[in-house]
Amino acid sequence: MGLLLVVLAVIAVLAGRGVINVPGVRPDAGNETASRSEEGKITGVIGSEKRAFFEDPRVLEALAGHGFEVEVDTAGSRRIATDVDLDAYDFAFPSSSPAGQKIAGAGPNRGVSTPFHSPMAVATFTPILQILEREGVARREAGHWLIDMARYMELADSGARWRDLGPEYPSPRTVQISSTDIRTSNSAAMYLSILAWVTRGGGVVTTDAQVREVVEDVSPLFVAQGYTESTSAGPFADYLSQGIGARPMVMVYEAQFLGELMAEDSRIRGDMELAYPDPTINSAHTLVALTDQGAEFGRLLTGDPHLQRLAAQHGFRPNDPALFVATLGDHGIGEPPTFLATVDPPVYDRLEDLIEGVGNRYTNPAPAEDTDR
Repeated sequence: MGLLLVVLAVIAVLAGRGVINVPGVRPDAGNETASRSEEGKITGVIGSEKRAFFEDPRVLEALAGHGFEVEVDTAGSRRIATDVDLDAYDFAFPSSSPAGQKIAGAGPNRGVSTPFHSPMAVATFTPILQILEREGVARREAGHWLIDMARYMELADSGARWRDLGPEYPSPRTVQISSTDIRTSNSAAMYLSILAWVTRGGGVVTTDAQVREVVEDVSPLFVAQGYTESTSAGPFADYLSQGIGARPMVMVYEAQFLGELMAEDSRIRGDMELAYPDPTINSAHTLVALTDQGAEFGRLLTGDPHLQRLAAQHGFRPNDPALFVATLGDHGIGEPPTFLATVDPPVYDRLEDLIEGVGNRYTNPAPAEDTDR
């Protein structure tokens, strides 16, 4: 009888730790330190732009030194917040605070952290910026290119074609920033947030009437792109491999461009340029811990200097600005713009209203008459 009690006690302890499963007993039942993974091995779902960071052997080695073996799946940030079954993961790591807030508010979690962030930017080419500068859309300040988004919208709305603006880029394409699919991807949602702010003359969308106004004004900038990809990795890869003919301007995370610039086998060529929307928006990569191991991992990623430096080497802005500047300097890259004009995204539900409104225009381009306006 004594031996039986000992065996049962051991089984109960192991089941409580999630090491083994006992029929009828959930591994996390009644256990505040529950994890959905084996001890030290955790799983997460992340935005695709962080895949290279999580696959970096230096990152894997650093995590292993802290007892972590991390496996990740990728998905668009909007899908992480709305469609992905998060019960299988220790953490969710979308690329924006609205998506992170949605996940955190949807159910129990063990904390939210922001290990790093990245402003939205435009990957483009020198001839394109020369044209835009002549049109009063782009300007150079303190060594960095800025794109006046109000003037860009005016130029894009005019239907202007590149070949009509000068000899630098004699393309029949209309002036357009390429983005990802607004219905699935966070980078497109951040682009939409910028356009919404500009459309309103400065201010976050807060009402139904404002949503309708913005959807009416900005939908052509998405629908006219034709086919768009679901994650930010796709259009940036096209920009790198196909050049100006395919993607003259692409909405990206600053981290994508700078990370590629710092890579040993960088595909950034001499005529490739990084420009910043004016205003832009800061994409806060938000880690939502779904288990206690996920929370411990979030604290490590946020606070460990070595991991923060590795994040900087992938182009992400860590919590210490001086570390970011030093990391870029080590690779011969000048100091990034410190004071960008940034705007806030709408709260999650209003952003969803905007996304759904623009998304509906893909199948219903002619809006029904609005009797409320």
